[in-house]
Amino acid sequence: MKNAIIIGALSVALIGTGYWGYTRHRDLQEMNNQAENSYQRAFNELTYDVDLLHDKIGATLAMNSKASLSPALADVWRLSIESKSDIAQLPLKFLPFDKTQAFLTKIANFSYRTAVRDLEKEPLTDEEYNTLKAIYKKSESVQDGLRNVQSDIIDNNLSWIDVQTVSAEKEAPRDNVIINGFKHVEQTKSTVDQDFGPTFTTGPEQSKELKELKGKKITESEAKKIAKSYFPIKNYKDIAVNKSLDGSSEPFYSVSMDHKNPKADSYMEITETGGHPLFFITNRDIKKQQISLEDAGKSGANYLKKQKYMDMEIYDSTQYDTIGVFQFVKTVNDVRIYPESIQLKVALDNGKVIGFNAKSYVVSNHKRNIPTPKLTKVQARKKVNPNVKVQEERLAILLNDFNKEVLCYEFIGTLDNDTYDIYVNALTGGEEKVKKL
Repeated sequence: MKNAIIIGALSVALIGTGYWGYTRHRDLQEMNNQAENSYQRAFNELTYDVDLLHDKIGATLAMNSKASLSPALADVWRLSIESKSDIAQLPLKFLPFDKTQAFLTKIANFSYRTAVRDLEKEPLTDEEYNTLKAIYKKSESVQDGLRNVQSDIIDNNLSWIDVQTVSAEKEAPRDNVIINGFKHVEQTKSTVDQDFGPTFTTGPEQSKELKELKGKKITESEAKKIAKSYFPIKNYKDIAVNKSLDGSSEPFYSVSMDHKNPKADSYMEITETGGHPLFFITNRDIKKQQISLEDAGKSGANYLKKQKYMDMEIYDSTQYDTIGVFQFVKTVNDVRIYPESIQLKVALDNGKVIGFNAKSYVVSNHKRNIPTPKLTKVQARKKVNPNVKVQEERLAILLNDFNKEVLCYEFIGTLDNDTYDIYVNALTGGEEKVKKL
């Protein structure tokens, strides 16, 4: 009897220990998943912000109006600060990324110092203009390097947790694809020889939070259902839903899914309020290209219609190896509503969507009254830099530098070997924005 009691007690202890170990493992796995999600988001934001930074610097080179040059340089400053913030959220403690961070700091200092002065009285000097050209060229090298790292992560299904582990183990070998990719970015010599002038390290960072959303709050099961309807790959073996941590400006659900045929994994973020998908990405092996970029664009347009995004049209497309990247914008009565934009990535082996970003659309989607232009198209065209050869023109609504929607004439033209979008306010005739395509 005594032995039976002892055996029973040992069994209970063993079961308790096993359950404790199981819960510890589960909790650790959940923590790792949350960390992985955070790292993925930070890196994708970094790549995106550096893309914008490069294009914004290029846009300043084509500007004719000093009134629009100051806010454009302020945008360069903001994007360089945001890029540094993105880097700080990555597990890069033991990685050599100092040159790129220093490069971003110098861009921020130069652009801020230039933007805050009166450019009507003190226009850019030839030396400063050459500095802009130099950092434009160097930022392209950083941009290309980050895109290569992003492709390696997607193609090889790499984990940021592995980077964190390798970085934390001082004696561990540094042979890691992501680590090696960042080393290559550093080897692009991300510095410029021109004098950027005195440093400036203060100033507020512009928030990237979503605006306040309206609608009912969805549950985890509803988030899972929404994700299933968006992922083109339907076969799956595992699906997990996690809610964002406390403190998020807009609570969201992250949905991860492992697919079995074809073998792939997907990740999506969905707002809790209203159940709006913000973005998703599917990682899978992409085989040899079988369809054209044009056909992939049509496939993407059909996908958006199926998901009830109406009146969307392609305004930009780019091919990266076997992936097509498309920018869609809503059009109402032949007026493009640029705040309501969606980006898609389409695999060129089968035309399926593997990437979706609708954050801008979610933030900006609402009914609006479009005003009548006060300037004619001919009058607006006279406001464009005469060195730009205009090829296309249309009406469009965009957000100005004060985050207000404005009706503009959009002129697409070329200067040297680059193509630019130039926006002239249809009510005032002012040059609202210039961006490089």
